[in-house]
Amino acid sequence: MRRRDVIALAGGAASSIVPARAQALPVIGYLGSESPERYSSRLKAFSEGLAAAGYVEGRTVEIDFRWADGRYNRLPALANELADRHPYVIVAPGGAEVALAAKAATAAIPIVFEMGGDPVALGLVSSLSRPGGNLTGVTSLSVEVSRKRLEFMCEVRPGFKLFAVALNPASPTSAAQLKNLQVAAETLGVELVVLKASTVQEFESLFTGAQQANAGGLVFTSDPYFAFRSPQLGALAVRHAVPAITQSRDFPLAGGLMSYGGDFNQSHRHTGLYAGRILHGEKPADLPVQRVTKVELFINQKAADALGLAFPPSLLASADRVIE
Repeated sequence: MRRRDVIALAGGAASSIVPARAQALPVIGYLGSESPERYSSRLKAFSEGLAAAGYVEGRTVEIDFRWADGRYNRLPALANELADRHPYVIVAPGGAEVALAAKAATAAIPIVFEMGGDPVALGLVSSLSRPGGNLTGVTSLSVEVSRKRLEFMCEVRPGFKLFAVALNPASPTSAAQLKNLQVAAETLGVELVVLKASTVQEFESLFTGAQQANAGGLVFTSDPYFAFRSPQLGALAVRHAVPAITQSRDFPLAGGLMSYGGDFNQSHRHTGLYAGRILHGEKPADLPVQRVTKVELFINQKAADALGLAFPPSLLASADRVIE
């Protein structure tokens, strides 16, 4: 074989190797508590944040998804699966359950969480400004404003002294939320009846329980399991003619009366941005936990008309959106 043929052959072999190496993209592990369909709007916001950091799925980064499909007891095993694959960063959006599962799976791989609760109280980080360790992320005010939902319901139903609270006992933040609601109830001079549900099969009992107690309305605590099932809850609220308020705008959009909670579009966008910054080499310990302070109020005027209710003008004026 002539020397120039050997050189050409070696060059061809090298050219076949270099692109293969170039295709080795950094990997993000993504731990989801539900399904891609339920996360669709949140995934869109996450992708926008990732793009703002310079990363596009399939072109400059790969994402390895794990979905629990609503079975939150699967989250620890799925988190361990992701950790065993050693991605550059694990993204754990969608509530305290997801973040806690990711934290238990690894103390070495960077983790970016997204949740409505207090990450310091849950032991995820040392402080918001100096997270320490391998976790940082985004928190909203959804959990903190549970008591505000009770205040709004009292404004809409001023003649009632008893209100029902929907609580998911499986939620890590349920006890703190209930305590805050009980303090708010004392201030407002009303009583609470607590109704519990942690599965879809128990949802209907929340509405029938509120009716049987002759409650002025049903106030939902913040919980991702409830939020991701807003269409089912909205349909039940309409069927049983129960005034109710949840954390997610998807509830009034599905026929429910009201919602008040954090802006999940912003929180998931920030999550994508932080994942990108970690891919660029920044460390979670150096990235302060972001607080999304925007809280949105959605009101369904059509639902109010069907229930024979009138919103106070001040409440209508402060709404981010009134659904006619």
